Amino acid sequence: MAKAEMKYDTQPENEEHSSLKGTLASVFILGAILVVTWVGVYFLYLDRF
Repeated sequence: MAKAEMKYDTQPENEEHSSLKGTLASVFILGAILVVTWVGVYFLYLDRF
């Protein structure tokens, strides 16, 4: 019996590769917002301590 070769292609050949620069920028912005929020809450806690 002959074996059938299966080709696993994750992306079609005609599809352009997407850039993840916008995603990286969004993650950094979200991280900065979270850090600023936590630092603000920490200093508010120290002020009221």
